Parts: sequence; C-alpha cells; structure tokens
Amino acid sequence: MQAGIDVRAARRNAVVLAFAQALVGSAAPVAISTGGLAGTFLLDADKTLATLPVTAFNVGVAIGALPAAALMRAIGRRYGFICGTFGATFGGLVASFALFQLSFWLFALGLLIIGLGNAFTQQYRFAATDGAPRHYQSNAISIVLIGGMGAAVVGPQMVRFTSGVFMPFEFAGSFVGLAILGLAGAAVLSLLRTPPIEPSGTGGEHSGPARPLIEIVTQRRFIVALICGVGSFAMMSFVMTGAPLAIVGCGLPQDVSFLGIQWHVLAMFAPSLVTGRLINRLGVERVVGLGLILTATAALVFLSGLAIWNFWLGLVLLGIGWNFGFIGATTMVAQTHEPNERGKTQGFHDFVLFTTVACASFLSGRTYVTAGWDVMNWIILPIATVCLLTLASEMIATRRKARAV
Repeated sequence: MQAGIDVRAARRNAVVLAFAQALVGSAAPVAISTGGLAGTFLLDADKTLATLPVTAFNVGVAIGALPAAALMRAIGRRYGFICGTFGATFGGLVASFALFQLSFWLFALGLLIIGLGNAFTQQYRFAATDGAPRHYQSNAISIVLIGGMGAAVVGPQMVRFTSGVFMPFEFAGSFVGLAILGLAGAAVLSLLRTPPIEPSGTGGEHSGPARPLIEIVTQRRFIVALICGVGSFAMMSFVMTGAPLAIVGCGLPQDVSFLGIQWHVLAMFAPSLVTGRLINRLGVERVVGLGLILTATAALVFLSGLAIWNFWLGLVLLGIGWNFGFIGATTMVAQTHEPNERGKTQGFHDFVLFTTVACASFLSGRTYVTAGWDVMNWIILPIATVCLLTLASEMIATRRKARAV
C-alpha cells in the first residue's frame, strides 16, 4: 500500500524538482531558441526543414514518454530522473559535435536525444503530486514549474554568452554548456525522496485493482483535459518555434530573438507563483479558459505588427496562456485517475501530448516558409475556439451533475 506524505515532505520534493527543472529544464529553451536558427545555418538554399531539429527535440519527448514512465515504475522516480539527465548531457555533446562537423542531420539527432531526456523532465510535475494531499497537488505542480523561471534565465543567457565560444561553429558552446547542466541536475535529483510508484493492477490508497487504460482515457473529463492541454501546448509550440525565424527574418538582430524567448519562457513559468491559488479560488476550468483566451490574444498581438514590442508582448502573453492552460489541464488529468493508475495514465497523456507538439513544431517551419508569419497566427484562433467550446461543455456537464446530486 502506498503511503502518503505530509505537506512539508511534498513541498520539499517539489522544491528539489524545481531546482532540477531550472537546470535540466533549460534544454527546452536552448533547443527552441537555437534549433531553427542553427538549422537555417546548416541547410543549403532550401530552408523549409529549418525547424526540423526542434521537431526532433519534440519527437524525442514524445517517444520517450512511455519508456520514461515504465522505467520509473521499475526503478523509482529518483533513479529514473537521474537517468533522464544523461539525455541532456549526451545529446548536448552530440549536437555540439554536429555543429563542428556542419552536419544538419547529426544535429537533429542530438536534439532528438536531448528530447528523450526531456521526456523525464516533463514528468517532474507529476512526481510532485506523488503521495501529496489532494488539496496540495496543484500547489506542488506550481512549485515545480517555478523552476522553469530559472530555466528561462539559464537557457537563453547561456546561449547568449556561449554561442560564439567556438566560432565559426555558432551555438556549439551552448550545447557543451547544456551537457554540463545535465550533470548538475543529476546531483540535485539525488536528493529526491518520493514514495514508490505502485505497478498498474495493484491497489493503493484506494482499494481494488487499477482500471484498464481505455476506461481511464475515455472519461469525459480526461478527454476534455487532454484536448485543452494538447491545444494549449501545441499552439504555443507552433508559434514559439516560428518566432525566432520571424524575428530574424524581419531584419531584427539575433539578440532580440534570444531575449524574446527568455521573456516568453519566464512568462511560461512565473505565473506558477499564483496559478495553484487561482485554481483553488476560481476553479480549474476557469483558469484553463483564461489561458486559452490569452493564447488567442497573443496571436492578435502578433498580427498587429512586426515591431519588437509585438514580438515580445505576444511571446509573453503566449507564455502566460500556456501556463494557465497547461497547469490547469494537468490538474484536471490528475483528478481522473487513482495513485495506482498514474504511471500508465501519465505516460499515455504525455505520448499524445508531445506527439502533437512535435507535429506542430514541424509544421511551424514549413508554414512560415511557405505561407508566412501572419498565416501561422490566424491558424491559432479557430483552434483556441474549439478548445474553449470543449471546455465550456465540460463545465455545463459538471454543473448539471452537481445539481442532480
């Protein structure tokens, strides 16, 4: 039987995971801010595959989701997460070597390996809820994502100060730095102390066997949470991946791109200071809805002009919208399964999520090259509308159910 942990222990684990997020989680802003630009540099005349390295990163996250969950069920969260940090270390070394060799496809492979490691990082938020009291779970998730504020500073700033270390092989130094951060993250994660993960099919806090996965993922609330979470993340990835290309394509310097991504990633994680409280006060559905509205607003800001403030304000709104939408949707997912069902449920959720995100990042580069920046942002509006309508239907169904009781 899985023993619960008190709020103090849950907070300690969340803080450890937040520090690890700041270090290992910097892989994402590094890959996103440099992947498309490095891809453009490594390609010849045809630049339609420029964002493929970023797509490879997201593919790595997607295909690593289920194996990561399985490995942690077998050896535990702490050792599983430590194994995941070596993805950032080894992948960073491969990517830097590829830049020295001017090899586009080897560079994409390096980012794929980094993505495999990042699949473990994406489960930090779930690990924060292990054994934690239900009323504290959204707060624990928020604490972990606060570590993303550190990643928002560490990643882009490292790129700024190390990208020219090995000139003319731009960005090679950044990926060497990422490899070092992976090792530092392993040291931090050695301090993690979470309850063991129970294998599927056994009892836990609640008696009885675990339900089949199909029964869990066909619940109305899970489907709505998945649609809103996938929609929030995919829309964010689609626009964010293309933003550095659009910024540089407008004739603005690369520093504007790096700083824009930094502000964006800060906006992704800084609201975590209050998101848990907002969910407890306003309700998770309202917070998700607010996130989707902010994402749509970001698209409108991008469409209104090509000045620096358009890019930076739009990226900030896009980041806040992701935070509300994704933390809210993650909280909804946590409400649809029991402790002894979490491994397979979370693995399935992240597999679907990051497969879609990978497709979005791949389509981002092709859409930018073939249709332009404005078309990319017009695409966001109908997707956000569909997600909002789906969320509204869940809120109506929940109210009817409450009245019936």
